[in-house]
Amino acid sequence: MFIRRLGIDLGTANTLVYVPGRGIVLNEPSVVAISEYDKKVLAVGAEAKRMIGKTPDSIIAYRPMKDGVIADYRVTEAMLRYFIGKSLGPWSFLKPDVLVSVPAGITSTERRAVIEAALKAGAKNAYVVKEPILAAIGAGIPIQEATGHMIVDIGGGTTDVAVISLGGIVASTSVKCAGDKLDHAIGDYIKKSFNLAIGDKSAEELKIHIGSALPVDEELTYNLKGRDFITGLPRSIEIKTNEIVRAIQPQLRFMIKAIKDVFQDTPPELAADIIDQGITMTGGSSQLRNFPELVFKRTGVKAAIAENALFCVANGTGAALSHLAIYKTSILSKISKR
Repeated sequence: MFIRRLGIDLGTANTLVYVPGRGIVLNEPSVVAISEYDKKVLAVGAEAKRMIGKTPDSIIAYRPMKDGVIADYRVTEAMLRYFIGKSLGPWSFLKPDVLVSVPAGITSTERRAVIEAALKAGAKNAYVVKEPILAAIGAGIPIQEATGHMIVDIGGGTTDVAVISLGGIVASTSVKCAGDKLDHAIGDYIKKSFNLAIGDKSAEELKIHIGSALPVDEELTYNLKGRDFITGLPRSIEIKTNEIVRAIQPQLRFMIKAIKDVFQDTPPELAADIIDQGITMTGGSSQLRNFPELVFKRTGVKAAIAENALFCVANGTGAALSHLAIYKTSILSKISKR
């Protein structure tokens, strides 16, 4: 089968690839393992993520994407080449058209870097579309209508908030505070409160298993293992949900402020629509327990997590690729490989 089009949700934490007609064919961490000696790429994706925090000095496993944009151009290109090749399979000889998601607050230089990386990784044509537009399409929101819809897309590196009407973004902001910052806040809290060192992976598991955006009456507990700062020896402690709530409050306040800032820039008629429609939340980090309830408590507007929130942007790339003519006003750039 000749695949001519690919949609890529290029995230800070995970990269998803969508093929029209087949759906999401790849969902792997945005992680690359590199040899220190010859700068050779040793592993990409899930295999590389397993190495984080467990490598010898001669191997570095890290994320080439930071806060939703490219931090290391060469490694991102290698990662994209691997993901595109894996999605196409060994028998595809035609270069595909690639549509890549980018944060709402991306600069022209950052946008250009994404396009160049996609082209060098094997794309024939490269398009970029802002994540809130794709998240809205993937969530089934009719963005072409003259009705205001607010989308809050919370990933690993960025929280994108946008009000969409008539196929375009009316008001938006993109803040570099999302899932990764929550993980770091949990790690810092454990360090200060319990003198225990834990890695980002353990902090993320803690957030997923017992984390919440609001205090709860029936707390969940988690047996956390790490290294004692004083003795240097391994130790385990029991952590409860409301301790995680306290740890991540500053970051959650920052995300809520982003939503309020966009409301302040929203025309009154569209704000009225949003009160009726509610706020749609997408992205992996939006699935934190009681997050919609926190948004409602702080803004007075009902919020709901979209179905398949983690895959909304990837599904949106597929819909945009299948109906390029309909969504042409939403596409920021198209550059061809000469």
